[in-house]
Amino acid sequence: MKIWIYYIGRAKDGNANGMTEEYLKRVSRYVKCAMAEIRPERVNPWEKHGAALKVLLDPGGDVIDSRQFCAWIGKLEMEGRDVCFLLGGADGLPEQWRRKQAIRLSLSAMTYSHELARAMLAEQIYRAFTALRGHPYPR
Repeated sequence: MKIWIYYIGRAKDGNANGMTEEYLKRVSRYVKCAMAEIRPERVNPWEKHGAALKVLLDPGGDVIDSRQFCAWIGKLEMEGRDVCFLLGGADGLPEQWRRKQAIRLSLSAMTYSHELARAMLAEQIYRAFTALRGHPYPR
């Protein structure tokens, strides 16, 4: 299993970026994980990661709690599925991505900066992997 986190827009908030990087460093103990800024006109995740499950972070997406997310990550890990999380910038996700086959997931009904959304996603991924391994972190 490998996890990619792609985001649109410049990372400006050093504190949020530091949190994200710390959680991804921790996650790397359990799974390969990479994060990168992309430009939709230059990168097509459906072509680049054809077999990976695409997950659009979208305020209108499905709302799940941390336990459900953990169970879902556990299932994907057992299946050996790669996952590609896509986070929009200030204008959200490109319309052409929204029309493609993908899971839509909401972190919250509230709106967050993409820096903070990345940190929240990275923390939830870390929480899931530690819970799956019986680590005390997710108590």
